[in-house]
This record gives sequence, C-alpha cells and structure tokens, in this order.
Amino acid sequence: MRVPLSWLREYVDLPATETGRDVQAKLVSAGLEVETVEQLGDGLKGPLVVGQVLTIEELEGFKKPIRFCTVDVGMANGSGEPQEIVCGARNFAVGDKVVVVLPGAVLPGDFAIAARKTYGKTSHGMICSGDELGMGDDGSHGIIVLPPESEVGKDAIELLELVDEVLDIAVTANRGDCLSLRGVARETAIAYGLPLRDPALLDVPGPNAYGYPVQVTDPVGCDRFTARTVTGLSPEARSPIWLQRRLQKVGMRPISLAVDVTNYVMMELGQPLHAYDRALVQGTVGVRRAQEGEKITTLDGVERVLHTEDLVITDDRGPIGLAGVMGGANTEIGDDTERATTDVVIEAAHFDAVSVARTARRHKLSSEASRRFERGVDPQAAAAAAQRTVDLLVLLAGGSAEAGVTEIVAPSAPHTISAPADHPDKVAGVTYGRETVVRRLQQVGCDVYGQDELLVTVPSWRPDLVAANDLAEEVIRLEGYENLPSTLPRPRAGHGLTARQRLHRRVGRALAGAGYVEALSYPFLGEQVFDQLLLAADDPNRQVVRLVNPLNDEEPALRTTLLAGLLGALRRNDGRGSHDLALFETGLVFHPRAEAAVAAALPVDRRPTVEEIAALDAALPDQPRHVAVVLTGAREQAGWWGKGRPADWADAVEAARVVAREAGAELIVRKGQYGPWHPGRTAELAVVVDGVERVVGHAGELHPRVLKAFGLPDRSSAMELDLDAVEAAGVALVQAPRISTFPMATQDVALVVDAGVAHADVEAALRDGAGELLESIRLFDVYENAGQLGEGRKSLAYALRFRAGDRTLTVDEASAARDAAVALAGERVGAVLRS
Repeated sequence: MRVPLSWLREYVDLPATETGRDVQAKLVSAGLEVETVEQLGDGLKGPLVVGQVLTIEELEGFKKPIRFCTVDVGMANGSGEPQEIVCGARNFAVGDKVVVVLPGAVLPGDFAIAARKTYGKTSHGMICSGDELGMGDDGSHGIIVLPPESEVGKDAIELLELVDEVLDIAVTANRGDCLSLRGVARETAIAYGLPLRDPALLDVPGPNAYGYPVQVTDPVGCDRFTARTVTGLSPEARSPIWLQRRLQKVGMRPISLAVDVTNYVMMELGQPLHAYDRALVQGTVGVRRAQEGEKITTLDGVERVLHTEDLVITDDRGPIGLAGVMGGANTEIGDDTERATTDVVIEAAHFDAVSVARTARRHKLSSEASRRFERGVDPQAAAAAAQRTVDLLVLLAGGSAEAGVTEIVAPSAPHTISAPADHPDKVAGVTYGRETVVRRLQQVGCDVYGQDELLVTVPSWRPDLVAANDLAEEVIRLEGYENLPSTLPRPRAGHGLTARQRLHRRVGRALAGAGYVEALSYPFLGEQVFDQLLLAADDPNRQVVRLVNPLNDEEPALRTTLLAGLLGALRRNDGRGSHDLALFETGLVFHPRAEAAVAAALPVDRRPTVEEIAALDAALPDQPRHVAVVLTGAREQAGWWGKGRPADWADAVEAARVVAREAGAELIVRKGQYGPWHPGRTAELAVVVDGVERVVGHAGELHPRVLKAFGLPDRSSAMELDLDAVEAAGVALVQAPRISTFPMATQDVALVVDAGVAHADVEAALRDGAGELLESIRLFDVYENAGQLGEGRKSLAYALRFRAGDRTLTVDEASAARDAAVALAGERVGAVLRS
C-alpha cells in the first residue's frame, strides 16, 4: 500500500516538522512494515511552469517527426515573449496547456536544462511528459496536456504536486484495513496520540423504495449491497489534476472520471466499488452463484468460463461482473465521444472473503478489489463509500444524485470476545494494567465493558480480531514490541540436546574444521535429475514423494538424495568465479512407504492421543538424515610454501571418515560402483549394524557424463552418507584414547596379491590376524610391476604398529603378531610376503 504523506495529513494533523522517515519509524514501532519512503521530486528544481502552445511548425527532412513550437509562459521567462521549443511529441495541438521546463531548471535524475541547438533550431527548454517529471504514465504516452482552465505561467511543481513523500507499506494478510488511507491514518493517529478525521463519517440517506432494483439470492456470499444512481454526467468532464496525481502516487493509472472516482474512494476508504453504465444494464441487478457453462467477458477483454462456485453480478441477460474481482465488458463505462456514459449505477457491496479469493485464483485474475476483499473489508463502510462516490461525481462531473437508495443487509451481530483484563500481561510477561489494556483496545475501535473480565466488541473494520490472543497482540504492539524485556527461558535440568542432535552438530563442526562450507538447499527436485545422475531405472532413489501443491511446477517431488541440491550450488558458485570449492550439507531425504496411508486431521481442542500421533507418523514418508560433500578446484592452495594440490576422490573418502569418527563408527571402505560416480574411482562405504554389514553411501570422483549434465568442472568429487545408519553403527559413548607409557613396536610388511583383491579385504585380514596387540595399521605403498611381481599381481605395503598396555613388547612378540597377521591374510586373500 502506497501512502502519500500529503494525503495522510488530511486525516491526521501531523506536526509540520514530521517527515516521512519520522512517520515510518512510528508505524514500524506500531507493527506496520513500512518498507521504503519514496522522495517524489527529489532533486527537482524550477522554473517549471504552465504554458500555452501558440504555434506549431512541422520540421521536414528528419527520420522522425519533429515540431518547432512557440509557447506562452507568461512572465516566467522574465521577458513575456513566447518561448521557442523543439519537441518530438504529437499528442498536443495549438491552444493546449502544457508543462514547460525552462533553462536553468533541473529534472529528476540530475538532468539540467539549458538552451541548445537541435534539428537546426535553438530549443529554449522542454515541453514535459509525465515520465520526465517522475510522475509515471498518465495513459497519454506523451506530453502532459493540462485542463484548459490552468493558468499560464503558474508554478507547475505546485500545480502537479510533484514534491511529496510516499510510504510503501507491506500489508500483511490479516490487516486488510491498512489497504486504505483511512486504515493507515487510524494507525498513525494512534501512534502519535492525535485525533482522527474519519473520512467514512458522512451523512448517508437511509434506504428507500426508489432505489435501483437489486436482488441478492446468496446472502452468505454477499451480506451487504448498496446501489446508488447518478445521472446527467458531463461527457466532457475529466478527472482534475489533484485526483489524477493522488491515484498516480498510490500506483494507479488515471482512466476516466467515473472510474477514477471509484478507484479514489477505494484507496481512501478501503471499500472496492464498481460503476455500471446504466444504459447498458438491463433490468434488475442480481447477486448469485454462476450456472454451469455460463461465460463472461471481463474488463480485460478475456472471455471466461464460470465455475458454479463463482459469485457473479447479473442483470436480465446474465453475468455482468465477477463479484469482488472485476466487472464485465458489457456494462463498461464509456468515455469517448461516440459512447459517453452520462448515467451510472454505483455498486458498493461486501462479499465473502473466501469466495472472492477462490474466484480470483481460479481465473488467475488478481485485482485491487480482490486483494482487499480477500483480506477483509469493513462492511459498515459500503454506504459511506457509495455516498462519497456520489458526492464526487456530482461535484466533478455536474451530475445529479437520484433520491433512490438501495441497501440490502443480511442480519448479523457484532463479534464479541471475552478475555481477562490481565490476559495481555500474561502473554507479554509485562504488567500493563487494566487501564492501559482498555485504552489501547478503545484506540483501535473496540467497545470495552467489564472490570476483571472484559467483554470486547470488535470494530467492523477489524475482522482479524477473533480471540483473546488477538486482543493481547493489539495491546502489546501499540505499547511497543521494543519495550518487551529480553528474558531467556530456563530449561529444566537434563532437557538439553538429544544425542542425535549433538551428533549432527559435531559432524557439522568437524566438516567445517576440515575446510568445508555448509550450503542449505531446497528439499525439492524434478525427476529429470535422476537421469542426470545416471541412476538405474529400478534404483530405489527414483521412488519419490510428490507434492500436491509444489512451490515450483518443475520441482514437484521431495528429494531422495542431497547431491542434486549440492551440485546445483557448486555450479552456481563456480559460474560466479569461485573455482576452489568444498561444500557440505546435512538434511533429510524422503522415501515413500511401501503402503501409502492418508493422515487423519488431528484435533485442535485437545492434545492428540498416543495412537493418533502414531497413526500420523505411520502416514509420513521415511525421512533419514544424510550428509554429503562436493569438491572441485584446489584442495590445498599453491604459494611460497609449495605447489598445492587439487581436490580428488581421496578427499571425498576422507570426508566420510571424518563423519564416521564423530559417530564412533568403523567405516568399511572398498571399491564400488554407483550411479553418479566414476566407475573406476568410487569407494563403497559400509558399516556393521547389529552384526550385519550395510552399505551406507559412496564417495569418489563424479562420472564425466554427470559433470557435463550439471555443467561442473572436470574431476569434481562427491560423497554422500546415510548419517542415521552411521549413527546406529557407532558407540553411544565414544571412549577417549588411552595413552600408554610403553613404547610402540613397528613392523612393515609388503604383501603380493592378485590385482583384483581389494585393499579393504587385505587390511581386515591383517587386523583380525594381528590380535589385540595391534594398535593401528596403515597402507603406505602400492606397487605394480609385471616383470617383478607377475602379470595381474600387485604389492601392498602396510605399517603395523603394536603396543601393550602393561609392558614393553619384545621383538619376538611383535614379530609373532606380524606373522599371525600375514598368515591369516594368506588364508583369506592368497597374500604372500614380497621377497
């Protein structure tokens, strides 16, 4: 909602020294989100005056039409002589009043005006358009043509109200009353403690039998309908400058007098209105639900097929408007000479918010009217809005208001709320006292009765106040959120983070310490990403949970892997010049259950039972937590200290080991092959859970086809683990390492095995054979030479470290443990000592 400060001052006597920034601060403190304060006319400097075109000479020989004009600007130029100006616009004629900027002036954008020679003539100034003055388009797409009564030589800055401040307010869905100057003025008056001149307080005649005939057959969809008729409008009447400028400042384009007046009153009072050409309305105006197959052509020229839930305005022919959304073209106000409207029927009605919202979305037709009805319109303002429209049309177009007044009202009682007087105190944790609570509620328009227990009657313009907590919120926001004390809650002893939460935090800190940066991605994906990741047709990750109402039609499913989002983040950052990247993410993935179930709606008037919560959980998809990393570019930077090193598959494997260490789990790493990873540079990651080995992820270099599909650099690597499974394989309490005072004994062995034997299998055999004395084992060399080892053979060299906790090992003890390890490796994998 755009609110000009000059317009706001008509309803609240703000101090003259108050600026838009001051008002912004007050409204923000009161809970309204004022996003910006636009300074209209900032940098504008005159002379900028009204001129009258005396002569127009068409200049020939140029690629575009050029006119040499003389313009009477009175004494504004100091001489009284006609001003000579070159102009390319063609929407004005001799005798028209225009806006002239003279040499020495400065237009918005620091555009200085001076006399200059152009097209063979000297132009002493400019004839201005609305865009050049920062006014926006007035519909003419050209020069501003002023009303004939404009005085030559008058200051156009004052005439066009070019200098002003406009507050741009982001109105939340529950504050429909602030989609009007009346609502914002009320909030401003409360914030400053000043009286409000309510523009809706008008003398309105009561309904009588002479009004235009109206029949409402759906009182639920339309509980109030006011109709007024104005006749004898002058076809030549145009919206005055002040009216056009106010509409432009609030972001609306002037169209015609009748339409401009209805828009003006809507912005002023918040009540949407519609004006029908009386000559085009046939018979009684009705309000009903649409019939199957009915059609209407709306004012935007689109023919729409109506739904049976659409609320429509009708006459004897059928629909003539979508109630609360947009009028129909068959009763459109005409403002040209061939079909000028002289008699209008004004509609001011109150429509059901849900009905309007559904119709607007069904037809993809959002309008200023529908935005207001969806958020709540004051039903009591309809009659006042109709009267205000009638008054303006009579004043500006010379019309006559007919005596007939139609007003159809469905009986309804005002909404009341019962709440303890100290309820806001309990909600805020601050003692306001009854007097403050009553005063604040009365300021927003409530009627308050009672002492300890308050009976509050909600004003008609605040349909969002429905419960005691809403009243507490009003008191708290008006007293100032900034005045609420900052008090940290005191948790009960023993109710800290769970073991699972602590693990997730440890994993994140460990990866961050290893040089990875956390990247959070949306949990949505399109199923085409599975083809980019080279997943097999029967891969379980292709089974997805689809959303009924996705945020993006191209990503309608919940993710089954973290890689899709991380690879997208990697591509974006690489494309923006960051080529050395290491990203990680921990998050949930989603897998549908074998048997689909529909969750029942839980009750809100009591705590759900254990069975109801269990049934809800059973209907949810499986949601294991994964951790993933992606790397590209340099892992170690080059510099004076050395050459540096690029990231490779080993770094991805090491990231998995970092995660496993934090969980206290032993990670099995062996050669593997899966979807997005390079078949020759992939590690399969497994753990043992309850005595059963389980594959929990993969790590390594990504497949070249995946890199091409995602637009990633060559040799990028990735890792993904099922963190929940790794946690299940770990120990609940990680034991701190014991530091022995006895020395370590190191034995190196080089084993020759077949080239197809995995290092993980050899290491497992050595570890089992060495027994309890083995402290650690490390592979430090891999050697292949067909001449020395034989075809299809390789040598794996290991460093075995032995230590006893109670004594110094002898050479014989260490050698015996080594020999036992080698012997078991020979039995399991056919390993022999390299000579």
